[in-house]
Amino acid sequence: MTFYPTDRLALFIDGSNLYAAVKTLNFDIDYKKLLEEFRKRGILVRAYYYTAIVEDQEYSPIRPLVDWLDYNGFTMVTKPVRRYTEASTGLTRTKGNMDIEIAVDMLEIAPSVDHIVLFSGDGDFRRLIDAVQRKGVRVTVVSTVKSQPPMVSDDLRRQADTFVDLQDLATLIGRPRQAPAPRYLQDADEDGTGGAHQD
Repeated sequence: MTFYPTDRLALFIDGSNLYAAVKTLNFDIDYKKLLEEFRKRGILVRAYYYTAIVEDQEYSPIRPLVDWLDYNGFTMVTKPVRRYTEASTGLTRTKGNMDIEIAVDMLEIAPSVDHIVLFSGDGDFRRLIDAVQRKGVRVTVVSTVKSQPPMVSDDLRRQADTFVDLQDLATLIGRPRQAPAPRYLQDADEDGTGGAHQD
């Protein structure tokens, strides 16, 4: 990763996407180490973490992580998971995509930073990165190609100024994987919201 000591940095963490990526690599993120690592690399202006939360559950496994991050230097951006029933199949699905929130915040902070680090492999962000780069901001994408299939879109990887594989950061910001998440958390739908945020 190319960073300069005077870089004003902002981190953008797509919670469900990052969780899905590290799960395939069999480690967990140590968020305290993650902040420490990027504070060494420049002036950390803001670290955003985005996740959708199921609000009608008596216990939400993501809630302790959200609370910890909120008290320990992260700016939390959350919204309720939406449930809907498909008319054609009668199946109940969940939706908790945070793409719009990430895009709005990234465009708003772009004039105040030199370098943005996006923890996501979602190809939908390619155009966003292009827009931010045209404002003079360098963008590093952190995801992985070392999973089957790769977790990062090729378009996103090409658009980024730098791509960093999560596997290469495992010793810096990771810790061994804890016990597997409950089964209902493992069944992420096409939006990747199925509890893919547990730390």
